[in-house]
Amino acid sequence: MTTLAILGGGQLGWMLGLAAKALGIDTRFLDPSTGVTAGAVGEVTTASLDDAEAVINFAGGADVVTYEWEGVPASTVEALINAGNAVHPGIASLSVSQDRLIEKQRLQALGIPVAPHAEVSDLDSLQRALRSLGLPAILKSRRGGYDGKSQVVIRDESDSEAALETLTSAGELILEGFIPFDREVSIIAVRGLDGEIKTWPLVENLHRNGILRLSRVSSEALQDAVQSPLEALAIQYVTSLLEDLAHVGVLTLELFVKGDQLIANEFAPRVHNSGHWSIEGSKTSQFENHVRAVTGLPLGETDLTGASAMVNCIGVLPDPHSIAAITGAHLHDYAKSPRRGRKVGHITLLAPNDSDLDASLSALFDVLPGDDG
Repeated sequence: MTTLAILGGGQLGWMLGLAAKALGIDTRFLDPSTGVTAGAVGEVTTASLDDAEAVINFAGGADVVTYEWEGVPASTVEALINAGNAVHPGIASLSVSQDRLIEKQRLQALGIPVAPHAEVSDLDSLQRALRSLGLPAILKSRRGGYDGKSQVVIRDESDSEAALETLTSAGELILEGFIPFDREVSIIAVRGLDGEIKTWPLVENLHRNGILRLSRVSSEALQDAVQSPLEALAIQYVTSLLEDLAHVGVLTLELFVKGDQLIANEFAPRVHNSGHWSIEGSKTSQFENHVRAVTGLPLGETDLTGASAMVNCIGVLPDPHSIAAITGAHLHDYAKSPRRGRKVGHITLLAPNDSDLDASLSALFDVLPGDDG
């Protein structure tokens, strides 16, 4: 039996493990925390992700190693490779995605538009960047941070010193100009060991307080002549990125839509929250295709099975009985304790058309508990 070793044991690892099990592939996990979600589908080793010796021992005997998030230290992956382990995605995908400045430079080199930006090292460089990029602007840590963490919106130059102090411990910084976008979308794609690439339809995403709340794929709107050029452009961008990085596995490119333009925000070299709808809404989910890709299996088809949506459960789960009563709704419980701002599960919705999907979403929002995130 093929064994897949996964760095990280959260909900993404859990869903990768479920997909692997259906393919007859054994999984094991390494995570710095105990009692992680992935423990329901495989053995978990508790160790720090930057403990190269522990990680190498954990990977011993596995056929391939992958990771569930881009926070895994690049040095750890490099140590695994030097020890003779096959690791997918590779070091290039991981290291580029870990630094927002390098990431933007790589995207620009491929002809993919990004937000105007500048490196920031001190108050003088921040104020120069603000005068160059204009206001409002967003000061971010170059490394780490997700779901709106490690970033501050600056609306007036007089706020620059306070913003810099807020991120003092965040390390190297980058200032990004504000993009007055029409909507946010993502394109999720997968590349196999043989170089084959498949993509899922363009996904529209809605965020609140920096956290993804709703992702939606329309079975009808995606055929609209106005949207199809955007999807083609998104596929062009993500394909060039996959090939440039020699990426193996799933990769997600987040984009802003501004008129007929697509502007890249960032990419994640892994399965992604905005692709959870694919578990029920696609012939092959992002999780199954990631497992297929990194283990050398043929990729599965990514066609839609209907109009789909995903709603994150933030802080607390809804009553399972109320979700089960909604046509096409599926609750995915991460077995996490309730906590403010924490993703504790998600709900996917599947419908034959957009009208029915709207009705199911309306019914879902009626029964969701108050959002504390």
